[in-house]
Amino acid sequence: MIERRPFDRLGAADHGWLKARHHFSFAGYHAPGHMGWGALRVWNDDTIAPQTGFPPHPHADMEIVTYVREGAITHRDSLGNAGRTGAGDVQVMSAGSGITHSEYNMEAGATRIFQIWILPTRSGQPPSWGTRPFPVGDRAGRFVALASGFEGDAEALPLRTEARVLGATLKAGATAEYALGAGRHGYLVPSTGAIEINGIRLDARDGAAIRDEPVLRVTALADAELVLVDSA
Repeated sequence: MIERRPFDRLGAADHGWLKARHHFSFAGYHAPGHMGWGALRVWNDDTIAPQTGFPPHPHADMEIVTYVREGAITHRDSLGNAGRTGAGDVQVMSAGSGITHSEYNMEAGATRIFQIWILPTRSGQPPSWGTRPFPVGDRAGRFVALASGFEGDAEALPLRTEARVLGATLKAGATAEYALGAGRHGYLVPSTGAIEINGIRLDARDGAAIRDEPVLRVTALADAELVLVDSA
């Protein structure tokens, strides 16, 4: 089963400095049939104007993954962490028992991100934050774990949940496969380009909610950059 969610039908919000599309119910966007997908709770497609961003605000008991599509995001939090995550790279904040953070676009141009929230397996754990680069060339033609709660994904940023966030880049005409285990939920979004997944076409920033598909076979119809969440 693959349900395509076209970009132009996603929830939308325009705050001036922030233009957002919501794949699932979030803030003022309420869609009772789209409250999440498995443990995946939020997938926001955000465009943040230069020299603006999210001022300090709290979170608890959520795994928050930021995939930077363009520009860069600058993070600060109540643990004393600070860092800049650039295009193609990823940061993970495990909110745990509670953390306050800010996220700003300190760049000269717009920053575009996917903000992905996944429910943790356990609540009340100590909060943490981390970031790391993921060279685009390392995921050419294949899916690579960027953040993961599985021990075998040693190069990925850690998650406190039975989920993976994966990235891939495909040249036009190239194909990559991913095995989705029984009972798992997949959610795939092309950041750029156009693809076909198991016979279903997706254009840039469309979403695909997937289950009961043992193998995902993705073929690029145009050069594409992909993000996939595999969750319980």
